[in-house]
Amino acid sequence: MSSNDRGDAPYTYARAGVSIDAGNALVRAIGPLARATRRPGADADLGGFGGIFDLRAAGFTDPLLVAANDGVGTKLKLAIESGRHDGVGIDLVAMCANDLIVQGAEPLFFLDYYASAKLDTAVAQRVVASIADGCQQAGCALIGGETAEMPGMYAEGDYDLAGFCVGAVERDRLLDGSKVAPGDVILGLASSGVHSNGFSLVRRLAADKGWKLNRPALFDQEVILIDALMAPTRIYVKSLLPLVSAGRIHGLAHITGGGLLENIPRVLRDGSHALIDADSWQQPGLMAFLQAQGNIEPEEMARTFNCGIGMAVIVSESEAEDVARALETAGERVLRIGKVEAGARSCTVTGSAGTWSARSDWSATHDG
Repeated sequence: MSSNDRGDAPYTYARAGVSIDAGNALVRAIGPLARATRRPGADADLGGFGGIFDLRAAGFTDPLLVAANDGVGTKLKLAIESGRHDGVGIDLVAMCANDLIVQGAEPLFFLDYYASAKLDTAVAQRVVASIADGCQQAGCALIGGETAEMPGMYAEGDYDLAGFCVGAVERDRLLDGSKVAPGDVILGLASSGVHSNGFSLVRRLAADKGWKLNRPALFDQEVILIDALMAPTRIYVKSLLPLVSAGRIHGLAHITGGGLLENIPRVLRDGSHALIDADSWQQPGLMAFLQAQGNIEPEEMARTFNCGIGMAVIVSESEAEDVARALETAGERVLRIGKVEAGARSCTVTGSAGTWSARSDWSATHDG
């Protein structure tokens, strides 16, 4: 009796749930997407064991390398459940590239990691296409990545993402907090929505409150609620880079997990205190909706969500007006949200009664 007759057919990787052919097909499909992100220093060809970048070809003379990695978090669950895979790659790039520009670094190249139980080539191609879109927005090259198919590790239909980005900054242009001083002005660049933080709370609210995600949002009848929630994170690199290179910015803070309260102190030096006036801008409708749905206190909003501000820009008083004008010309919505004072290295957000639905005047402080 043969082994096949005994039901003992030869094992293959495919029999274990992993399709090498599907992975190879994905690499062929995303090749043109990667090539579309070419920039000086990288030719963006895929298929080797590692990506190569030429710093000299990129025009640097005395560079420091800066690296960042991040994911998209539980926003991916909404993407998977709603079938909206076309923006999460932008989120992935944004979370890394925005973290580089706050140190003055120009994002140079990006690598991604895509993991699932079973590779769905169509979904993966949409995700990688959005990663390539994000790379073009950030001005960096997609030079490689990894696709992992791991049966038993993930639930059917689920996938996870991680991103890795490397940038460079000339040594004398590094933003390390040393230029920030009392008297500086804090400008805020408007966010495009929730970005990629706070989604565990968003999803809990959606489940507990029974949101109809495919219906118009209560705060804007022209927008479907799921579309408002899934709006990709804004990438600020191209707007900020010319001003950073010109030495006109003292500090930058990417408002991610921890909100305004916890991120701004990270770019202050000892003896500097950031004072943010929540009365100085109108709370976006999406943020007001989240706050009302969860009966969230203003202090909790300030440490959980970006509250409409995706990037804080610290400049001298004398430069504030010109820098704001340059950023507006670059397409940003700019708000004057606060100032730097002498004091402990920390951040205080204040608001009057009625601001962020507060019943009385309020204040929240986080030490750096």
